[in-house]
Amino acid sequence: MASGSSLLEEELSCPVCSEIFRDPVILTCSHSLCKACLQQYWDEKGSRECPVCRRRFSKDFLPPNLALRNTCDAFLKERSQRAEAGSEVLCSLHSEKLKLFCLEDETPICVICQTSRKHRSHEMQPVQEASEDYKEKLRTALAPLQKKLKAFNAVKLICDQTAEHIKSQAKHTERQIKMEFEKLQQFLKDEEAARITALRKEEEQKSQMMKEKIEKMTEEISSLSEQIRAIEQELGAEDVSFLQSYKDTQIR
Repeated sequence: MASGSSLLEEELSCPVCSEIFRDPVILTCSHSLCKACLQQYWDEKGSRECPVCRRRFSKDFLPPNLALRNTCDAFLKERSQRAEAGSEVLCSLHSEKLKLFCLEDETPICVICQTSRKHRSHEMQPVQEASEDYKEKLRTALAPLQKKLKAFNAVKLICDQTAEHIKSQAKHTERQIKMEFEKLQQFLKDEEAARITALRKEEEQKSQMMKEKIEKMTEEISSLSEQIRAIEQELGAEDVSFLQSYKDTQIR
């Protein structure tokens, strides 16, 4: 089964990248290649020629190979489903077991990938050995992170406790401020009442004093008014009568 799949995969692989065709185009020489691979090859080569037969071309238009693309899509879908159905992870390109680890690309590959142009010159390592090595690297890198996490948790605990203390202290201070202002407000109310009482008492005393003075002045004015009227009457009397009462009038 794997052998048949490998043969089909070879037929569906690009001669440039050795991977399953992606967006394949067909040249007039009947060779098919990935569109991106062909364009990259032409850019590097500096001339438009087929990477397989070296035939030159002048046209810019590259017709897509729709039939090949559909076949490749169906192959990839079937292989993906086959890999998902199995309990073991298989190569997405060749449906083979991933036994090797490419140290340059840092990815697991199968033995067929090792012979492809992409990985041919790369250094390899068995998957188990590579896994142990990389796990050890991660363990070494994990230790200081765990230590740092422990330190951060300790600092966070202190910060949480400090924040709670600040909140509690603020509430206590707020209660004290309210109590002090309530006392101050009561003191001001008492002081206001005492001053108003004293003001009204002073007003009452002064008003009574002025009332007595006004009454006395009224009596004095009334007495003087009577005396003035009496003198005015004397001034209107006959000369003899005036002179006879002058002495009494002067005494009054």
